Amino acid sequence: MKALKVISPGPFTTVQDRGRFGFQSLGVPPCGMLDAWAGGLANLLVGNGPDAAVLEFTFMGGQMEVMDKFCLAVTGGDMKLSINDRPCAAWATHMVQTGDILRLGPVHSGCRTYMAVTGGICVPDVMGSRSTYTGAAIGGLDGRILAAEDILERGQGAFPDHSRALPEEWIPKYLSEIVLRAIPGPQDDYFETETFFNAAFTVTDKANRMGYRLKGPVVLRKPEKPKSIISEPSLPGGVQIPEDGQPIILLAEQTVGGYAKIATVISSDIPKLAQAVPGDWIRFEAVTLARSHEIYRQKAALFREIGKAGLGVKTYAAMGKTFFSDPVFRQRMERYMIQI
Repeated sequence: MKALKVISPGPFTTVQDRGRFGFQSLGVPPCGMLDAWAGGLANLLVGNGPDAAVLEFTFMGGQMEVMDKFCLAVTGGDMKLSINDRPCAAWATHMVQTGDILRLGPVHSGCRTYMAVTGGICVPDVMGSRSTYTGAAIGGLDGRILAAEDILERGQGAFPDHSRALPEEWIPKYLSEIVLRAIPGPQDDYFETETFFNAAFTVTDKANRMGYRLKGPVVLRKPEKPKSIISEPSLPGGVQIPEDGQPIILLAEQTVGGYAKIATVISSDIPKLAQAVPGDWIRFEAVTLARSHEIYRQKAALFREIGKAGLGVKTYAAMGKTFFSDPVFRQRMERYMIQI
């Protein structure tokens, strides 16, 4: 079913899902939503399964014409969604009709915004995923960023039986000072780690889906250690230290690398990095592998609780407000939010 016609696409808008796995040995990176938390909640809001594809907007949204009736939700960076020039809340569902005009402007906080539609964005499946990898022109819509006049289709899906919204206090706040928890290694013994874990670095303009280059105090390599390593598989979150001593945090479009890695940002914190923009400050906090697993389990439990409760709220136009149907659920959710 035709869903959206692109009027203006924004500077870098792609189709992404959870990612393409099992092909890194062939030089194909996983790709997928950089902020899997925001993208996953967008799908949850509209009632999609976890593998549904969404649109990922970077720095600025665009304008699109609706070609069918469906439910949509926008999450992530604040790009001020409007429908027919009427401001609409993010992190909430909206029913749209044929002929409606959707607009997303420049981002006001964060970096990347996600739009989910009923049934998911429907493009050909390539190697088990609909994610766009522009580096090899595969996946998504012809393997490229969206362009004016593109037509996007959606899959089959049921409309939610009520409006849904994430409570304000549970919507992520995208700050200009970010703490990323990281596990030391695999080559932390190559470096003077005190600088890395005690200094602040700024995000440079070399920040994209491949990785983020940072600038700050030089992270010194121990003189007896080699300047590079034999190339080894790279994973999102790996923090490379090249010869200039300035960290590079790898993201979803890498497969191998030959720079030693001082640490690995935990997967639960990758969404915070995905919403960082040039000029933001980043600090690293060392955590153990056990603590990383604990954080992951807590965040997964939070996501499951949101799904089981139908987002925890119902919006009633007659009342003009949202409320929680289960106070026990609210207390449990607040506990999760504090912990992660």
